[in-house]
Amino acid sequence: MIDLHCHILDAIDDGARDADDSVAMARQAEEDGIGAVCATPHIRHDHDVRIEELAERVHGLNARLEREMVAVKVLQGGEVAETAVEGLSEEELRLVSLGGGSWILLEPAPGPLDDSLLRRVSHLAERGHRAIIAHPERHLSADMFERMAALVVEGALIQATADFFLREEMAAGMLSMAGKGLVHVLSSDAHTVHGGRPVRLSPALERLREVELLAPHLDWIANEAPHAIVNGALVEPPFAPQT
Repeated sequence: MIDLHCHILDAIDDGARDADDSVAMARQAEEDGIGAVCATPHIRHDHDVRIEELAERVHGLNARLEREMVAVKVLQGGEVAETAVEGLSEEELRLVSLGGGSWILLEPAPGPLDDSLLRRVSHLAERGHRAIIAHPERHLSADMFERMAALVVEGALIQATADFFLREEMAAGMLSMAGKGLVHVLSSDAHTVHGGRPVRLSPALERLREVELLAPHLDWIANEAPHAIVNGALVEPPFAPQT
C-alpha cells in the first residue's frame, strides 16, 4: 500500500517533531503493510515550507530509514492549499506533485466546499495536472456530496482520511460518503506518533468491505490507484458517484 498524504518530514510544518518521530511514523507504516509514504508538508501561506529543499529532505529521511532497516520508501509530495496553487510555478508544482508525477494533493480552503475549489481543479487541469482532494469530509455543508461529485466529473479524485472510518462519531458519515462512490483512496494524514491519527490504512480498508459499491474494488483503492498516481499515470475510477 501507499499512503498518499502524511506529514512525515520533521520540523517543517505541523507534522513530525524531529527525525526520531519521522522514523517512528515510518515504522507504524511498515507494521501496517504500507510500503511507501508520500511526504506532504503544507504548501500554504501560514507555513514556511521551502519547496526547493523538499527533495533533499526526502532523500535524507530515506537514507536514515535505510540505515535503521525500515522497509518504507518516502516519496516526494505536498499538500497544496487551493489558495496557493495558482501562485506556484511549473517547477514548484512538479516538486510538490505526488511521487514526482502529475497529481497534486489539493487542500480545500477552510469552511464548506464551494465553487473556488472546482475552479482550482480546472486551473490545474489546464496546466497538465490532476487533483486529489484532501480530506473533503472536513468541509461539511448540505450540498457536500453534490459538490464532491462535481469535482469527480471534472477529473479529480477524492482522498478520505482512514482514521475517521474508525471513530464512532464519524464512521457513519464516512461510510455514507463511500456509499456514494466518493472515496477513491485512503490516506493517514498522520502528523506524529505522539497523538492523533496513526500511519495506518488497513483497518479503514476493512470497513470499506461493508460498502456494497466499493467492496469489489478494494485492491484498486489500496494498490492500483495509488501506484498509478505516484507514477503520474491516468486514473479512471471503476465506479461513478451515486447522486
